[in-house]
Amino acid sequence: MVLGGRIAPAAAQTTAERAGIAAAGPSIAISLADRRLYLTGADGSTRSFPVAIGRPGVPIPVGDSTIQRKRRDPTWRPTANQRREKPSLPRAVPPGPNNPLGKFALDLGWPAIAIHGTNEPDSVGRRASGGCFRMLPADIETVFAAAEVGTPVRVVRDSLGGGTPMPMAIQPARPLPVAVKAAPAATRQPPKPLPTPAVVTASRVSPPEPPPEPPPQPVADPRCATVTAPLRRMICDVPELALLDGRARGTQERFLAGIADPAARAAAAYDLIQEERRFHERIAALCWIRSGTEGDPDVAASARSCLTTALDRRLDDVAERIAALRGGARLAGRP
Repeated sequence: MVLGGRIAPAAAQTTAERAGIAAAGPSIAISLADRRLYLTGADGSTRSFPVAIGRPGVPIPVGDSTIQRKRRDPTWRPTANQRREKPSLPRAVPPGPNNPLGKFALDLGWPAIAIHGTNEPDSVGRRASGGCFRMLPADIETVFAAAEVGTPVRVVRDSLGGGTPMPMAIQPARPLPVAVKAAPAATRQPPKPLPTPAVVTASRVSPPEPPPEPPPQPVADPRCATVTAPLRRMICDVPELALLDGRARGTQERFLAGIADPAARAAAAYDLIQEERRFHERIAALCWIRSGTEGDPDVAASARSCLTTALDRRLDDVAERIAALRGGARLAGRP
């Protein structure tokens, strides 16, 4: 899956020059500001992919290195420091779905630093790793196939994409009004209703569980008439994506319609709007498309696949948020 598409050779040369790499074969540049990996081929064309970089407090290597080793189906062995910080870690994790390295790893010249896949795709595009550069499973497969042992790699702090750099720290969300902010966020399930005053005996039979609510009707995004951003436009124009997006919106609207108190309803609506804003920030990093390349069939197909995964997960995220609001607790945003 190619997220971001191909850049014309002239632009690719500019990107490589910005990174200061001059190589006849493939080369890799990683921008910490963009949180993206730029793969330049021998023909001068460049593709870019989102990466996760080291979480706050973790040193991130900057400078020049090369690919020292290519590993397919790697075994993950936590470092001594990682095991000291978390003694429950095993000495080794074999290949498989629980392996944090995914199916492919490219070891770099810095100790214990690699470009690799992940079993936590939501972390890609964020400051979430232990110092390595995580990629989405399909993206690392593309880079693994294109790169060779000896491929030069340069890590820089500055932006290489010519766009707006990703923030190095996530700004905290505005606090909710007091009307909704109540219990601590530790409880994610709605509280059990208290029994009505009555004599309860051991022989009393519990009433049957109420039937589950029917799925909500999808609600179209009213902004589709004017939206121009490539990813938002794709969500509006592709029926499958619009349906997933509409289901999430329908779930939110049904929940808000059931809140009688106007102040509580307004506070809950604000919380859901903020959550939707954070969601679109995430997909902008994960499913990024360079403006003008959305007509490329390969770019469009990969972006649709990325958006389908993100929107499908959003349905679960919305249900989880609503459960928290029903319980009087506000969940913190995902890291």
